[in-house]
Amino acid sequence: MSTILTDRKEIIVRFSEVDSMRIVWHGNYLKYFEDGRESFGLKYSLGYLDVYKHDVMIPLVKINCDYKRPLEYGDTAIVETRFVPTQAAKIVFEYTIYRKQDMEVACTGSTIQVFLTPAAELLLTLPEFFTGWKKHWGV
Repeated sequence: MSTILTDRKEIIVRFSEVDSMRIVWHGNYLKYFEDGRESFGLKYSLGYLDVYKHDVMIPLVKINCDYKRPLEYGDTAIVETRFVPTQAAKIVFEYTIYRKQDMEVACTGSTIQVFLTPAAELLLTLPEFFTGWKKHWGV
Protein backbone atom coordinates (compact mmCIF):
# COMPACT_ATOMS: atom_id res chain seq x y z
CA MET A 1 0.00 0.00 0.00
CA SER A 2 1.29 3.45 -0.90
CA THR A 3 1.90 6.29 1.47
CA ILE A 4 -0.53 9.20 1.08
CA LEU A 5 1.45 12.41 0.69
CA THR A 6 -0.56 15.44 1.80
CA ASP A 7 0.18 19.06 2.54
CA ARG A 8 -1.96 21.82 4.03
CA LYS A 9 -1.42 25.53 3.42
CA GLU A 10 -3.34 28.42 4.94
CA ILE A 11 -4.24 31.40 2.77
CA ILE A 12 -5.93 34.59 3.91
CA VAL A 13 -8.33 35.82 1.23
CA ARG A 14 -7.17 39.24 0.07
CA PHE A 15 -9.36 42.08 -1.18
CA SER A 16 -7.84 41.77 -4.67
CA GLU A 17 -9.11 38.16 -4.89
CA VAL A 18 -12.83 38.94 -4.50
CA ASP A 19 -15.39 40.12 -7.01
CA SER A 20 -18.18 42.70 -6.77
CA MET A 21 -20.23 40.22 -4.70
CA ARG A 22 -17.34 40.16 -2.15
CA ILE A 23 -16.69 36.46 -2.77
CA VAL A 24 -13.54 34.91 -4.19
CA TRP A 25 -13.56 35.23 -7.97
CA HIS A 26 -13.75 31.72 -9.43
CA GLY A 27 -10.39 31.92 -11.25
CA ASN A 28 -8.52 32.54 -8.00
CA TYR A 29 -9.26 29.00 -6.84
CA LEU A 30 -6.83 27.85 -9.54
CA LYS A 31 -4.23 30.14 -7.98
CA TYR A 32 -4.98 28.51 -4.63
CA PHE A 33 -4.33 25.12 -6.24
CA GLU A 34 -0.99 26.54 -7.40
CA ASP A 35 -0.25 27.73 -3.87
CA GLY A 36 -1.02 24.19 -2.70
CA ARG A 37 1.36 22.65 -5.26
CA GLU A 38 4.10 25.12 -4.27
CA SER A 39 3.67 24.27 -0.58
CA PHE A 40 3.58 20.53 -1.35
CA GLY A 41 6.73 20.90 -3.45
CA LEU A 42 8.58 22.64 -0.63
CA LYS A 43 7.55 19.97 1.87
CA TYR A 44 8.37 16.97 -0.34
CA SER A 45 11.21 18.33 -2.53
CA LEU A 46 9.06 18.37 -5.67
CA GLY A 47 9.03 22.10 -6.35
CA TYR A 48 9.32 23.53 -9.83
CA LEU A 49 13.00 24.35 -9.31
CA ASP A 50 13.61 20.78 -8.08
CA VAL A 51 12.12 19.49 -11.34
CA TYR A 52 13.81 22.06 -13.61
CA LYS A 53 17.28 21.12 -12.37
CA HIS A 54 16.64 17.72 -14.03
CA ASP A 55 15.95 19.42 -17.39
CA VAL A 56 12.26 18.61 -17.23
CA MET A 57 9.21 20.86 -17.41
CA ILE A 58 5.81 19.92 -15.94
CA PRO A 59 3.03 21.96 -17.54
CA LEU A 60 -0.58 21.61 -16.49
CA VAL A 61 -2.69 19.80 -19.09
CA LYS A 62 -5.93 19.35 -17.15
CA ILE A 63 -7.66 21.17 -14.31
CA ASN A 64 -10.92 20.23 -12.61
CA CYS A 65 -12.54 22.59 -10.13
CA ASP A 66 -15.86 22.03 -8.32
CA TYR A 67 -17.17 24.98 -6.32
CA LYS A 68 -19.11 24.08 -3.17
CA ARG A 69 -19.36 27.17 -0.92
CA PRO A 70 -17.97 30.66 -1.41
CA LEU A 71 -14.96 32.10 0.35
CA GLU A 72 -15.13 35.79 1.25
CA TYR A 73 -12.70 38.62 1.83
CA GLY A 74 -10.88 38.05 5.12
CA ASP A 75 -11.63 34.32 5.34
CA THR A 76 -8.74 31.99 6.00
CA ALA A 77 -8.70 29.08 3.57
CA ILE A 78 -6.88 25.81 4.06
CA VAL A 79 -5.67 24.27 0.81
CA GLU A 80 -5.15 20.53 1.20
CA THR A 81 -3.05 19.05 -1.60
CA ARG A 82 -2.81 15.28 -2.07
CA PHE A 83 -0.45 13.46 -4.43
CA VAL A 84 -2.27 10.75 -6.41
CA PRO A 85 0.06 7.87 -7.32
CA THR A 86 -0.12 6.68 -10.92
CA GLN A 87 2.03 4.47 -13.14
CA ALA A 88 1.62 6.87 -16.06
CA ALA A 89 4.19 9.55 -16.88
CA LYS A 90 2.29 12.37 -15.21
CA ILE A 91 1.78 14.07 -11.86
CA VAL A 92 -1.74 14.09 -10.44
CA PHE A 93 -2.88 16.17 -7.47
CA GLU A 94 -6.26 16.39 -5.76
CA TYR A 95 -7.29 19.42 -3.72
CA THR A 96 -9.79 20.28 -1.04
CA ILE A 97 -10.11 23.90 0.00
CA TYR A 98 -11.73 24.45 3.39
CA ARG A 99 -12.97 27.62 5.06
CA LYS A 100 -10.95 27.43 8.29
CA GLN A 101 -13.53 28.96 10.63
CA ASP A 102 -15.99 26.07 10.21
CA MET A 103 -14.04 23.59 8.02
CA GLU A 104 -16.76 23.78 5.37
CA VAL A 105 -15.56 22.58 1.98
CA ALA A 106 -15.38 25.56 -0.37
CA CYS A 107 -13.92 23.79 -3.38
CA THR A 108 -12.52 20.47 -4.59
CA GLY A 109 -10.46 19.78 -7.65
CA SER A 110 -7.60 18.06 -9.37
CA THR A 111 -4.77 18.78 -11.76
CA ILE A 112 -2.68 16.73 -14.16
CA GLN A 113 0.83 17.68 -15.24
CA VAL A 114 2.95 15.93 -17.84
CA PHE A 115 6.71 15.77 -18.31
CA LEU A 116 8.34 17.64 -21.19
CA THR A 117 11.94 17.96 -22.30
CA PRO A 118 13.41 21.48 -22.63
CA ALA A 119 12.54 21.19 -26.36
CA ALA A 120 8.86 20.67 -25.33
CA GLU A 121 8.84 16.99 -26.30
CA LEU A 122 6.46 14.82 -24.30
CA LEU A 123 8.10 12.14 -22.15
CA LEU A 124 6.15 8.89 -22.33
CA THR A 125 8.05 7.25 -19.49
CA LEU A 126 8.82 8.55 -16.02
CA PRO A 127 12.02 10.58 -15.75
CA GLU A 128 14.64 8.83 -13.65
CA PHE A 129 14.61 11.52 -10.96
CA PHE A 130 10.84 11.15 -10.50
CA THR A 131 11.08 7.36 -10.20
CA GLY A 132 13.65 7.94 -7.46
CA TRP A 133 11.43 10.55 -5.81
CA LYS A 134 8.47 8.15 -5.75
CA LYS A 135 10.64 5.40 -4.27
CA HIS A 136 12.02 7.75 -1.62
CA TRP A 137 8.52 8.73 -0.47
CA GLY A 138 7.01 5.25 -0.78
CA VAL A 139 4.52 6.11 -3.48
